[in-house]
Amino acid sequence: MLFTIFDLPTHFQLDWTSWLLAGLAIFTLGISKSGLKGISILIVTLMAVVFDAKASTGIIVPLLLVGDTFAVIYYNRHTQWKYLKQLLPSMMVGVVIGTWVGKDLPEQLFKQMMAVIILLTVVMMAWWDRRKDKRVPDHWWFGALMGLMAGFTTMIGNLAGTFTNLFFLALRLPKNHFIGTAAWLFFIINLFKLPFHIFAWHTITWDTLKLDLRLAPFILLGFFIGVKLVRKIKDQHYRRIILILTGIGAIVILLK
Repeated sequence: MLFTIFDLPTHFQLDWTSWLLAGLAIFTLGISKSGLKGISILIVTLMAVVFDAKASTGIIVPLLLVGDTFAVIYYNRHTQWKYLKQLLPSMMVGVVIGTWVGKDLPEQLFKQMMAVIILLTVVMMAWWDRRKDKRVPDHWWFGALMGLMAGFTTMIGNLAGTFTNLFFLALRLPKNHFIGTAAWLFFIINLFKLPFHIFAWHTITWDTLKLDLRLAPFILLGFFIGVKLVRKIKDQHYRRIILILTGIGAIVILLK
């Protein structure tokens, strides 16, 4: 009886290649939650290749919360609460706007919007890496704009990382403060997104949660490996590969 309850429906019966890609995506999610930045787009891209674009956004959210939970437990002592107040209100507004925009979009149009956001994010990251002057604005409007964009993109494609990273860079936070503050930010915002996915988009269901249960162990593995690597790996050694793979993945999503 227990196995029957947790059986996956036909549309989630994946072949081994799809399971491999989904497992890799969630393993990468675990690594990203350990504090290694710049790989979130790869997670979203792989999941959107395996599942429908809109459906993948709901599948990922509970898994993000699992990773967020580990992150806030491990990095809680580094959290700078005063900075959360600057970003969270506008980010929540962005989530509401993203929910409204994406609610009735046909799957093909949603997929195209998601692919465009991914490609624009890749371009933005590549441009930032090539800049000689790394200074970013620290005015109040910059935080509001980054929060609004982060909220919109996190709802459409779980792609808020680039905008929140720029905001924290503007504050010149030390690495551990950056990671600890971002951990709580995304834990709160992903909780905020849950009812919109459940009741507005219907992208989180009992069936998607059963799928998440099968994928959750990959988060734990990725997180604990990531914690061991976070002090050793530098962005410049893998960011270019991630950008290239992500750009290819976005094109695959667009053409799928």
